[in-house]
Amino acid sequence: MASLKITLTKSLIGRLDKQKKTAASLGLRKIGDTTIQQDNAATNGKIFVIKHLVKVEKAD
Repeated sequence: MASLKITLTKSLIGRLDKQKKTAASLGLRKIGDTTIQQDNAATNGKIFVIKHLVKVEKAD
């Protein structure tokens, strides 16, 4: 199954509570944190909520 590399590029300070919780559910706490997640509908939905805060790449 395909994987995605997700990196937090912008701060969570002053963001909506929903966006902070979504980032935390992906394992992102501070700028520069990176996580590898499966490419599925649930992960894509989370990325959509915080798309302006993260950089997404395909992982090998």
